[in-house]
Amino acid sequence: MSDDGLGAWDPLAPAAAGALLESCPAPWWIAGGYAIDAFVSRFDRRSHGDIDVGLLARDQDAIREALTGWDLHCVDPPGELRPWHPGEVLEEPIHDVWAREHSEGPWRLQLVLNPAEQDDWIYRRDPRVRRSLEQITWRSAGIRYLAAEVQLLFKSKAARPKDDRDLADSLPHLGDPQRTWLRRSLELSDPGNPWLAVI
Repeated sequence: MSDDGLGAWDPLAPAAAGALLESCPAPWWIAGGYAIDAFVSRFDRRSHGDIDVGLLARDQDAIREALTGWDLHCVDPPGELRPWHPGEVLEEPIHDVWAREHSEGPWRLQLVLNPAEQDDWIYRRDPRVRRSLEQITWRSAGIRYLAAEVQLLFKSKAARPKDDRDLADSLPHLGDPQRTWLRRSLELSDPGNPWLAVI
């Protein structure tokens, strides 16, 4: 799959990403559509053009060390891809890094840097939305995934058809505390969001 002329993607599967990052001492998790797949226990729901790996921005050195030798590029808004230089500390608004084994290969991972303060994860789009780091992920088959309600919060902004499908597939599986957290987070950060009518 190509991505706006920025190169082809051949994303790793979650298990392969987990094996690759096993040595990383910092917390990381699988996010994006794969997080919804794991939540609903259906990895055949739809195709995926990439794989998102979340981590805390403060741990970027650890993930970089785990990917020693890989070709890493960061995404400068509004979408310019450029090399992530050795020793460079990425700060907002830069929070996406594309990774591939070498410069001629396809992209294999997208790293997503998340802000945090002490033991709290912070929603990038509205810092009033926070959650304990212990509550933003869960584990399945030895791999840590972003909690479905947190992933859906990200997907709610300018939702695409695949995001609407992820919401529809997730709704029957969301418990009351998950729905409540997602609804309150949307009411705070995006009170006009159409998803509020169905959550």
